[in-house]
Amino acid sequence: MNIQTYSQQLIDAGRLFHQRGWVPATGGNFSARLDAGRMLITASGCHKGELTPADFLEAGFDGVPIGAARKASYETLLHCQLYRHDAAIGAVLHTHSIANTVLSRRLRSIRLAGYELLKLLPGIGTHDASVEVPVFTNDQDIARLSATVDAHMKRHPATPAYLIAGHGLYAWGADVAQARWRVEALEFMFECELHS
Repeated sequence: MNIQTYSQQLIDAGRLFHQRGWVPATGGNFSARLDAGRMLITASGCHKGELTPADFLEAGFDGVPIGAARKASYETLLHCQLYRHDAAIGAVLHTHSIANTVLSRRLRSIRLAGYELLKLLPGIGTHDASVEVPVFTNDQDIARLSATVDAHMKRHPATPAYLIAGHGLYAWGADVAQARWRVEALEFMFECELHS
């Protein structure tokens, strides 16, 4: 796929997520893998419900923008970590919903069990399953936070997604559509947990 196709898919995801209250104002960031060493990612300071093709830039997996005048998202290194960790990851979506923010402030991990929508997560074929979504302490040193996430994922390669305390969800998939479905499934389950 070309950059225009990826940017449109991410624009559509941003509109959907904003309508559902998961990316208020400039909160969140989205990316898609372009090749073995590059990604398309939202630039810093963009309203995720009002994205245009001009709101994306290319960056290497070192987090450095390629030929762009705009600044990359502050959290670009978290996307880089995931792409370097697993070559099968084709898209990463980060949201800031009320449910994921409140739960991640209260809990060190979130156990999801018995939900039909668990089947949208990797390696799960039945609702009769459970997963732990880890919560990492928020750290303004993104390189250090990225290293913490990477160490966890090396110890727990089946991690389906993760949360940053008080900050939001990181979910991924083989492409933008799969990542979007996983965000939708996780946000639904988080909302159920918040209300239960």
